[in-house]
Amino acid sequence: MPIDTRAIARILHLMLNQPTCYLAPNAAARLKSHREYGVYAIAPIVRDELIAMFGGEVVTQETFETLNERLRRLSLQIQENLFLVALNEGPADYVNHSCEPNSGLLGQIELVALRDISVGEEITFDYAMSDGSDYDEFECECGAPNCRKRVTGRDWRIPELWKKYAGHFSPYLERRIEKLKREQAS
Repeated sequence: MPIDTRAIARILHLMLNQPTCYLAPNAAARLKSHREYGVYAIAPIVRDELIAMFGGEVVTQETFETLNERLRRLSLQIQENLFLVALNEGPADYVNHSCEPNSGLLGQIELVALRDISVGEEITFDYAMSDGSDYDEFECECGAPNCRKRVTGRDWRIPELWKKYAGHFSPYLERRIEKLKREQAS
């Protein structure tokens, strides 16, 4: 049987260019400003509903530090010294930060609604739920009344956020928080 090189090329093209994330059908990415994207609800989203799943290649911190800025921007810290890097950008990669988010992590890569989200509302999560390193620090312009003004890899240490986001930190940060609580109690 002859090898269909065209079919193989099509499959390889799809595999290499397919986004490595998932975005629920009731959300869509769109241009937010002249160079920034956001993800918005295009149908009502109810509390605890799955909105997105992040994907990519898992790399060590050592490898991560050698990556260019674009790839580092499209990444999520998932464990101590491990990062999930989106090699093929997809719509879930455009979920932005807010200090007053409407979604949060469930495990390492799932994003769920923290409350009901209305049509047209931008879907956001607080990067403090996932970032425990200083690779993605920036001046925050979310406009929330409780805006921290600067997002850092140390924000997970803020006790007010522990209660606010209980159950929605990445598991490795949950372990850090529990350790910190034990140390503070003794």
